[in-house]
Amino acid sequence: MSQTLSPERVRADVAELLGCDPTEIAPDDNLFDLGLDSVRIMTLVERWRSGGAADLEFPDLAEQPELAHWTALLTGGTA
Repeated sequence: MSQTLSPERVRADVAELLGCDPTEIAPDDNLFDLGLDSVRIMTLVERWRSGGAADLEFPDLAEQPELAHWTALLTGGTA
C-alpha cells in the first residue's frame, strides 16, 4: 500500500460518509455498527485508490471494519 494517505484523511473520509464529526469515531468502533454499508465502503475504496492506495480491495476493509485497522492498512500509522 502507498503511504500517501494520512490518518487524518482516512478518519475524515469515513466521517463524511457516516455524516458525523471525525472525533466521534473511536479507533476500535465497528464501522458497520455506526452505519457504514458495503456501498459506502466501495466509495471509500475508489476514493483511496485514487489517493494512492492502488492495491486496495473491498475485502481489505470489510473483513475488519475498524478505523484503527483501516488507518494502519492505508498509512502504516495509527488512528
